[in-house]
Amino acid sequence: MTPPPPRSQFRRRPRAKIVETPVEQLPGEVLIWTDGACRGNPGPGGWAAIVVPHDGGAPLERSGGAPDTTNNRMEYMAALEGLRALPSGSRACIVTDSQLMLNSMTRWIAGWKRKGWKTASGDPVKNQDLVQALDAEIGRHAEVRWHWVRGHETGDAHAHKALNDRADQLAVAAAAGA
Repeated sequence: MTPPPPRSQFRRRPRAKIVETPVEQLPGEVLIWTDGACRGNPGPGGWAAIVVPHDGGAPLERSGGAPDTTNNRMEYMAALEGLRALPSGSRACIVTDSQLMLNSMTRWIAGWKRKGWKTASGDPVKNQDLVQALDAEIGRHAEVRWHWVRGHETGDAHAHKALNDRADQLAVAAAAGA
């Protein structure tokens, strides 16, 4: 009997590290700070989106929840509901602390569509209903870009992402009320 190959053959290549940079609101662009939360996974969950107008107006806070959901579903809902708050043809930047959502919408979605909403391993895409709804909502707008920030960091050194912390507070409160 042939011995199995050495484990070193099965090592994954290292992932490219995502580097955090402060988000810059471009002229005419709305910022949408998003977050999802879940008490248990699955369990009661909440989402929040803070829409920062391009003209410097007061931010609009939106949030909601579901009694039996997952954190990932709430992350997608936050982006979806943030975009739904905008008129058609808007330019927006979605700011998220979810690498899953960032990668879903910037790296993997084209392949999922090509493969009939299957992953590279042939499994159905999880949360496909929300990913498809988010994709359709993005199509309603002139431009949507994505920006990642590291979540759950507060204090003076992280003041540039205070709205991420606020979105987290809103999502946690929505989960508590779900």
